[in-house]
This record gives sequence, structure tokens and C-alpha cells, in this order.
Amino acid sequence: METCRGPIPPELPPLLDQVFSTDGLFKRLYEEIVAQSFPAQYRRGVALEREAIVVRQWSPTVVPGLLQTADYARTLLRGGAPRASEEESKVSVAALLARQDILKRDAPPDVRVVLCESVIRRQIGRRDIMRGQLAALLTHGAKATIRVQVLPLDAEAHLFIAGGARFLTGPDHLTLVCVEAYRTVAIIDDPEHVREALRANDGLTGEALSARESARLIRGQREALT
Repeated sequence: METCRGPIPPELPPLLDQVFSTDGLFKRLYEEIVAQSFPAQYRRGVALEREAIVVRQWSPTVVPGLLQTADYARTLLRGGAPRASEEESKVSVAALLARQDILKRDAPPDVRVVLCESVIRRQIGRRDIMRGQLAALLTHGAKATIRVQVLPLDAEAHLFIAGGARFLTGPDHLTLVCVEAYRTVAIIDDPEHVREALRANDGLTGEALSARESARLIRGQREALT
């Protein structure tokens, strides 16, 4: 770490705070470093996610970053940036996985994820990589603070059919909507538009399979890859 040849282990900053009695200073600095490691257009979304008490997400394409395994994330990054060096890929994966630290807190946010059925059926990388990712979804979904649901392929058209959306509710209980596309991020904070987006997400959640049925479908797809 001191030679700057590798990422900072996420478990180290809290230990440094404990050893030096710095009241979270190292952890806050680490979180700032993680946020700065993302391109500028993504930083506000990362910061809002870090402070969120509720994270809702709809994904029609891939497993969301908060629930990705390292191998799955690495495969996606290589596909999106085939010219990136091994070191650049390593740093990007480490930054993405560092976002998942919020799930390890003493009081983690409530996470509600709805995935299009195509997400669990689309094989990303080798079969073992996809099996590992599906296993991770089952592990996450078994936690009290995380719910994973699958929206069947024959569901009706809806507001977000063309792209994903993340709904971040902060400590002030205000919700913002984060919509991402290629090299662009839009943070929607207009109350009327946020309400419309939340209604659409509620509709998706209602149309999706229950958490138990979703887990059964994910488990079946994982077994099909053996």
C-alpha cells in the first residue's frame, strides 16, 4: 500500500481509526478517495449512495454494482474497456467493490433490487463466473436488509423499460433518482418527477416475482450452469 502499487484494503481504514483513536478520520478519507476514483459524472451518485438509508434499484441489463462479485465486475469492465491495463482494471474493480462497504455497516441501508429476468439468464463471462454471481445474489437476498426480486420477461411495458434507475433516500428521507447511460448521469430531484419515478418503481416491484420465487428462479438458473 505504501508503494502505491495496489488498492487500499477496505478493512484497513477502520483499523487505523481504532489504533490511532481518530474517530473515523481514516474511514472518511478512504471513502473520499473511493468517490474521487470514479469519473466526475458519477461522483455525486456515489456520494449519495454512501449516505443513503434506502437504496432501490431497477436493472434491465446487468447485476447492479452493489451486488456484483469481483469476477463479474472484472468481466464487465474488460468488455467495456478492452484497452485498459491489468492495473487499471484492478483499480476499477477495487473502487466498485469499495462501494459495497455500505452493506457491511452496523446499520446498513435497506436495499431493494428488481432485476429483469434477462439479467440472470444472460451469461457474463465463463460459466463459473456467472454461477458465482448468481450464488452471491442468493446470499445477498437472504439478508434481512436486502430484497432481490426478478421481473419476468413477459411483464408489461413501463417507464424504465429502456434503462436502469437507482432511487437513493438520504437521512433527511428525501429521495433522488439516479439514471445512468453511456458516459452520462442524471440526478433527478424535481419532486413531481421523483414521485412519478417512485410510482413506476412501485409498479415494477408489484409485478416482480416475490423474493422467495425470485430466489427459486435464480437457484434454478445457477444449477443449469453446472
